[in-house]
Amino acid sequence: MTHKDDETRSYYETGDVDAFYDAVWGGEDIHVGVYSHPHEAIADASHRTVEHVADKAADLLGPHASVLDLGSGYGGSARALAERFGCRVVALDLSEDHNRRHRTANARRGLDGLIEVVTGSLMDLPYEAERFDVVWSLEVLCHVEDRQAALAEAVRVLKPGGALVFSDIMVAEETPAEAVRPAFSRLGVRAPATPSFYLTRLSELGLTGIDFEDRTADVGTHYARLEEEVHRRADELRDVISPAYVDELLTNLPLWTEMARQDLLRWGVFHARRPAD
Repeated sequence: MTHKDDETRSYYETGDVDAFYDAVWGGEDIHVGVYSHPHEAIADASHRTVEHVADKAADLLGPHASVLDLGSGYGGSARALAERFGCRVVALDLSEDHNRRHRTANARRGLDGLIEVVTGSLMDLPYEAERFDVVWSLEVLCHVEDRQAALAEAVRVLKPGGALVFSDIMVAEETPAEAVRPAFSRLGVRAPATPSFYLTRLSELGLTGIDFEDRTADVGTHYARLEEEVHRRADELRDVISPAYVDELLTNLPLWTEMARQDLLRWGVFHARRPAD
């Protein structure tokens, strides 16, 4: 584990963070949502993201397929993939607290035979080369300091003909670092990536069919919805989350909605294939 891994784990392994994700985000799919309308429930939009990303690799998925979910969190993606396609999923996450919760939910849903939950780091995957049909990650690479190395590890374990699909919260190409530092630093993110960074790295790694679906409008909707929900339910949330954490959210979330309004952020889905031998 790297020092950066420790920072990321310490951010997510707090009762306040878990309670916030449960109360406001639904506690299943902790991702930026793909919204059908501006006032949609956050949990519904977040689950739609999982379904939307899965569609990009659906031709490779089925009972025969193996998927590596990098930064699997509470396990929403892994369960959705296993239920929809019957595929086997290896779900890797830094947090053993999250992984215990993940395993319990899998057993409750009868999916523990399809999903293996592993505690580990994106930077040193404990798997042989060319093992997985699909490597998957949603909003995790922003927490990684050496994203180029993490992508190289993801490609290493991808079978020839396999798909790499991921999303990330990024900044626009010309966004000055100081304009986004206050918001990103709370997440432990020192220097967010840009879409061109990922597109260049994927090409350098020899992937083909490289595509970026820019869904930046959704990130603006998503943070507006989070801010709206926290304001509307602030008194209720103070009963399940520490008041100090609620106050922190009320200060931090408007930074994100303002960055989105100023067109400083980027969000979307990357999809690429490893050439078949």
